Amino acid sequence: MSLAVTRLDLESFDTLPLHTRRCVFWEVDPASTREAEKSIFGDFGSFESEFDKEAWISGVLLEWGTCAQVAIDGQTGKVVGNAFYAPPRRVPRSTLFPTSPVSADAVLLTSIRTEPGFDEAAPILLDSVVTDLVRRGVRAIEAFGLVRTPEEAGPSSEVPTPSAEPEDVAELGALESMTEDMRLWADEAIVEITRVMHDNPQAGLCLQCMIDADFLKDSGFDLIASHPRFPRFRLELDEGLGWKHEVEHALEKLVVMAALDLAGRERTAVPVGRRS
Repeated sequence: MSLAVTRLDLESFDTLPLHTRRCVFWEVDPASTREAEKSIFGDFGSFESEFDKEAWISGVLLEWGTCAQVAIDGQTGKVVGNAFYAPPRRVPRSTLFPTSPVSADAVLLTSIRTEPGFDEAAPILLDSVVTDLVRRGVRAIEAFGLVRTPEEAGPSSEVPTPSAEPEDVAELGALESMTEDMRLWADEAIVEITRVMHDNPQAGLCLQCMIDADFLKDSGFDLIASHPRFPRFRLELDEGLGWKHEVEHALEKLVVMAALDLAGRERTAVPVGRRS
């Protein structure tokens, strides 16, 4: 399976998966329709607008530059993954989390989403984001992680990499259904998240547009603001880090090419001792 990663432009907007084209969970300020305290939650239908999503991308491209990377399947040519990022001032929802605000010197990584069967695209997309931002002189990347409940994570006890969920909206479970990671958080934070969950029994959080906390930790991000549900992470960037990612990409390509070459030789090899 071969994947190519490229930056998103307006000409390729229509190639994005349907949910990615429509969801404006991050991009549109929900404060005008509900109280700011509860605006992180709400009716998922209010987070869908293909027009607003395209307008947001257009505005960020004009003002700031590339704001998304897309992974394309080499066999089908379809987009199978995407990563969105932008200055926090261009992301209204970034101010509404319990662990807000994002640091002034950081770019916010809002989402990394992959289609079913393409989980391996997630770290590749992150590498592309890092490489792009290092070249542009950005000091750090920050992201809000999501600690998923067992119901949200699925039958496995492991928290999956950020891939598409079967449903657009999932209910926030009770405190006792949280993962083991939550046992490490402060008692005050646990009390607060319990209150939020009880006040919002059917909260409309877009799980598809949140990044798993475990994925961020495993990818080298440092925890800078703890929370039982929405911890905030940070990855410091420097030129050496960008060089490291480029070298890793080159080595991965060499390994794939060598494997293909070896497979081709094995198919065409003539057995030793055979005479024509």
